Parts: sequence; C-alpha cells; structure tokens
Amino acid sequence: MIFANLERLPPDPILGVTAAFRADPSPDRIDLGVGVYRDERGETPVPVAVRAAERALLDAQRTKTYVGPAGNVEFNERLFAMALGPLARELAPRTATIQTVGGCGALRLGAEIVRASEPDAVVHVSDPTWANHEPLLGTCGLRLARYPYYDAATHGVDYGRMREHLAGLPEGSVVLLHACCHNPTGADLDRTQWLDLAGLLESRRLVPFIDLAYQGFGDDLESDVAGLRLVAERVPQLLLAMSCSKNFGLYRERTGALAVVTARPEVAAAVATHQARTGRRMYSMPPDHGAAIVARLLGDDALRAAWTTELSAMVGRMKSLRALLADRLSARRPDRDWSWVTRHRGMFSLTGLDEAGVAALRSRHHVYVPPDGRINFAGVSDANVDRVADGLVDALG
Repeated sequence: MIFANLERLPPDPILGVTAAFRADPSPDRIDLGVGVYRDERGETPVPVAVRAAERALLDAQRTKTYVGPAGNVEFNERLFAMALGPLARELAPRTATIQTVGGCGALRLGAEIVRASEPDAVVHVSDPTWANHEPLLGTCGLRLARYPYYDAATHGVDYGRMREHLAGLPEGSVVLLHACCHNPTGADLDRTQWLDLAGLLESRRLVPFIDLAYQGFGDDLESDVAGLRLVAERVPQLLLAMSCSKNFGLYRERTGALAVVTARPEVAAAVATHQARTGRRMYSMPPDHGAAIVARLLGDDALRAAWTTELSAMVGRMKSLRALLADRLSARRPDRDWSWVTRHRGMFSLTGLDEAGVAALRSRHHVYVPPDGRINFAGVSDANVDRVADGLVDALG
C-alpha cells in the first residue's frame, strides 16, 4: 500500500491553536493566535476600496485565460513601486519581478532562485523568526542558520549582538530580514540601525532577502519601508518578498510577488527566465484575481487614497488596542515595565510566556496563543481586554 507507511503529523503550531480554540466550549474563550487582522466585531474585513476595485474588475473582465508565468505585469510594477518609491524607477532595469502565490510563494521561489545560483549558500534568519520561514526556505535544500536578534529581557532588538554576528559572516551569505512589524516579536530596527545595517551589508557583500509582509501595518506605507529603501540604496543585489494578504485583506487570494534586484540588467534578464521556469515547474501559473484587484486599485488615484485611509484606520485600531492592554497590565502590575506593548509595531508581540505559562493561559483563562507566547493584538477588544490582562498577569507570574 503506497500510503500505509505514512505517520500522522502533529498539527501546525499556529493552526493547531485555532483548532483547540474552536474545540473549547467556554463562552469566554479568546483567540490571540491566528495571524489575521480583526475589526471591533472580531471579523477580518475586506477594505471597502478593495471591494470597489474588485467590482470594477469583474465588470470589465472578459476572459479568464492564463496571464503567463510572470503573472500580472501591472501588478508587479505597481507593487514594486509601492515598496521602493522613487528608487523603483532607478532599480527597474536591473530587477526581475514575478507574481507569486502569496508572500509564502515569494519566499519559496526566492529560495529556489538562490539555490539555483549558489547551491551551497546559507540563509541566516533572525532568532526568533516567523514559524514558517525555515520550512519554506529550508525544504528546497538550502542550509539555514540563525543570527541573534531579540533580547527577551528588554523586549527589544539586541542590535549589538546582531551586528557583531553579521559582521563575521562570509561574503555571499544571505540574510533574511523583516522589513517591518517583526513576526513574532513586534520589535523593529530603528532608522539609525537600518542605516548602519545597510552599510554593513554593503561592506561585507552580504545578500539581503527582505520579507515585506506588512507594509502599512506598522505606522504607514512610507515609514514601514524606510529601512528597506536604505538597504536598496546601498547594496548591488537583494531579494524582496512582498505580500498583499494583510494590507489589502486578500488572505485567501494568495497574492504576492518576488522582486530580485541584481547588479546588472543582463543578470536581471537571466533571473527572470529562472523565475518563470521555477514557477512553471512548481505551480505553472499564478492565480490572477487578487493581483488584478491590487493592480486596478493602485492604478486608480481615488481608490488608492480611499484604501490608504482605511489602512490607516486599521493601524490606528491596533495601536489603540496596544495602549488599552498596556494600561490594564500596568494597573495590575505597576512594578513591571509594560512599555514594550506600545513600543512594538504590527499585530504581534512576544509576551515572555514559557510553555507552562501558555498552558496556564489556556486552561485557566481560555485565552489561546501559540507555543512561543506570541499574541495577536487584533484579537483584543474592549469586551475582553480585562480578561486578557488578568490571564497574562497570572500566567507570567
């Protein structure tokens, strides 16, 4: 029997939290695990401007034929321009961009391109990093290593140790960086650190692989890519994985892109052929619907302005929820420093909960978080914030 030797695998650490949450009969259960934005009703909305762009697209669409391995060209160009701003035009001649199956597809396709070019390359990821980074990159055959990033004691970036480690890497090493809203920690590099890091990457001839999953979800569309642009100004080559799941609300449409900036136009042309062939061999053609929506929205000034306003409201909500929870935590434990709650950016932060604390939070308070103690602030609300604060204070001890 061909499948009889397969053993049942454990659930994904994050998706397993959602399954456990759903199985809990308690009316007071709270899910702070799943990595999606939620509004005040606990729903994950599609922005009004995105829905308007979708309606316009459907009204105008006359065919569902293939768009080609590179995907929607307008989408590729406009998403890259949104990420790089004025730099995009300068970098375009030596950049190969391909539409991918979400940000995950961009990461995996980027790893495949790195491996095709340098089979012995090592990709260095932050410690900690998003739970799916290492599986996505490592299962294509690339070797992985970790660099110091997070200081649990201060809930901040340990840039000194990070810099010292990266400065010792051999030339050609690939360094995976979170552009903003670091997942799972919530702790981002500041502008001074990004500027220094850009110089280090350049001088050591390291290759940045930047994951841009949350543009606009930290502060705003421009501030969130300031570090990326500082790096792009200095280094001759980089990989950029872009996702439209969070900021456009297109989670299930699997909408993303991979841009590979090279040293010369002829190298970009060669990379483009490898992108197309690799994509063809992995999934043939990328899904068009989400990309077509984004391309239409970014090409319409009115829709883009309306979407930017909606995105700003989402960010404002997350910051207000951080402030709300920080206030409740400080009231319960004024002897502790909770400033990291409002200092962090994006939906996530590491709380410092260990395995026992995570279990206690679940069993005693029906609050569900992943095994690493990461919480999603979008799951906090006016109605549950006191229960969340009580649970965290109890579980942290």
